[in-house]
Amino acid sequence: MKQLLTKRSLCASALLLLAASGVLLASNRTILTIASTVPANGDLNPYGVALVPTSVGNLQAGHILVSNFNNAANLQGTGTTIMDIAPNGTASVFAQISASTLPGPCPGGVGLTTALVVLRAGFVIVGSLPTTDGTSATAQAGCLLVLNSTGAVIETLSDNLINGPWDMTALDLGATASLFVTNVLNGTVAGNGNLVDEGTVIRINLSVLTAPVPTIQSITTIGSGFPQRTDPNALVIGPTGVALGQNGTLYVADSLDNRIAGIPAAVSRTTTDGVGTTVLSGGGLNDPLGLTVIGADILTVNGNNGLLLDVSTGGAVLGRGLLDNSGMPPGAGALFGLAEGAQGLYFVDDATNTLNLLTTN
Repeated sequence: MKQLLTKRSLCASALLLLAASGVLLASNRTILTIASTVPANGDLNPYGVALVPTSVGNLQAGHILVSNFNNAANLQGTGTTIMDIAPNGTASVFAQISASTLPGPCPGGVGLTTALVVLRAGFVIVGSLPTTDGTSATAQAGCLLVLNSTGAVIETLSDNLINGPWDMTALDLGATASLFVTNVLNGTVAGNGNLVDEGTVIRINLSVLTAPVPTIQSITTIGSGFPQRTDPNALVIGPTGVALGQNGTLYVADSLDNRIAGIPAAVSRTTTDGVGTTVLSGGGLNDPLGLTVIGADILTVNGNNGLLLDVSTGGAVLGRGLLDNSGMPPGAGALFGLAEGAQGLYFVDDATNTLNLLTTN
C-alpha cells in the first residue's frame, strides 16, 4: 500500500481523521485499489468520477460511477461506457451508449469525458468529446448526454456554447441544478497543436423536475480565454478540473498555465470573468487536471507527475504527495476524476485502468 502527504489532512472530514492540530501522521494514509474500470467491451482510460448521492432506479447511494474515454483499441474520444462500482469493489456496467440511438443531436457521436455528475433526482449527465479515429483531427463538438436512473440516454444537451465538454461539476438544488462545464474545442483543432486562448467555462441552468427530461433555462459563459491546444498523447489539453466552493467561487484547473483559477459569484454572474483570479500559480502544480473542493481545501492532481496537492482557497499549499507512480514517466498522464466518498477520496488511474481510494487505517 502507498503512503503520502506529510503536512495536513486532505480535507476537513472526520472520515480522514483530522487531528486537532491539523496534522495527520503519514502512516494513517493508504491507497487501495477498489476495482478495474474495464468493462466487457474493453473500454479503457477512465476519466470521470461521480458519487451517487441517492438511491433511484439502478443508482445506489454511495456507489461510484466512472466514465471511460477510450475504446478497447485505446483510441481517444471513442469510449462509450459508464461503470458502476460499489465501495466493496463490485463492478458492473451502468450504461453502454450507442451514437446511433441518441435521442437528439451530439455532433460527432460518443466519446465520454471527465465531465460526469449524478443529480439527486436520478439523472446522470456526462460529457462527450468524440473522435472517429482517436486523433484530434477528427474531434467534434459533442454534447452533454442525459441518462435516466436505469442507464438509458433520454436527452442530449447541445448548443453552440457546448464545444468539447471536458469536465463538469453541479450545484444540485433538487428541482433545479446548475452545471459548470469546461470546454476545450473552441478553435483548438484549427490551431493544429498551437496554443489557442479560447477555452471557456459555462454555466447551464436546468429545470430538473418540471418536465419528463431536464430542460435548459439558460446558458451563460462565466469564464473565457483559457489556453488550450491539441496534443498527440492527451488529445486535448485545456481547462479541466472544476469545483464549486462554499464561498460561491468556482475553482478551475488551468492545466496549460499551471494554475488554479477562481471565478467568483459563479452561480449568479451574468458575464464572463475571463480567466478568473489566480489562486495559485506554480507551487508544485504541474499540468493540474482533476480538481475537487472539500470544505476550505482545494484538491488537485498533476497530469505530469502524479502528485496530489492540497491547497487552501486562499492559495497556500497545505500538503502534497505522490498519489500515483504508474505510467511513463511515473505518474504522468494517469490522474483525472476525483470524488469524496464515505471512506475517503476516490480517484481513477487511467494508466492502470482502476478506481482507487485514498483513505486512513
